[in-house]
Amino acid sequence: MTPLPHIDLEFRVRYAETDQMAVVYHSEYLVWCEMGRTEYMRRLGASYASIENSGTLLVVADASIRYHAPARYDDIVRVETTLTDVRSRALTFDYVIFNANDGTRLVTARTLLVSLDRTGRPSPIPADVRAQLERARQSLA
Repeated sequence: MTPLPHIDLEFRVRYAETDQMAVVYHSEYLVWCEMGRTEYMRRLGASYASIENSGTLLVVADASIRYHAPARYDDIVRVETTLTDVRSRALTFDYVIFNANDGTRLVTARTLLVSLDRTGRPSPIPADVRAQLERARQSLA
């Protein structure tokens, strides 16, 4: 599997994601981060579904977001997702969301995910998944 320094995901802003002024509602950006993160994992070959089927849950424990400019209805946005840290029980992803047409930076964000077992207790990320993630992160160096 080829390491992934980051992945780009592009899509058009839907009407349902906007407020009355056709500006994207602030919480939608976290949904877009999730889309980037799950696509990153899928392209790496470690889908969330397969990880959960093995008994491990990856849950967001911390999220931070900074708004730089608004996205609007019908804009094409690009979510750039980068895996920046891999630990035995945690992952950190960074995101930059751009207007794909003019390159305007809209949002920067970060999420910390922790690994839990089915009872909700912290547990190590499965060794094979962690190895894939570490190879992907090290490709940034």
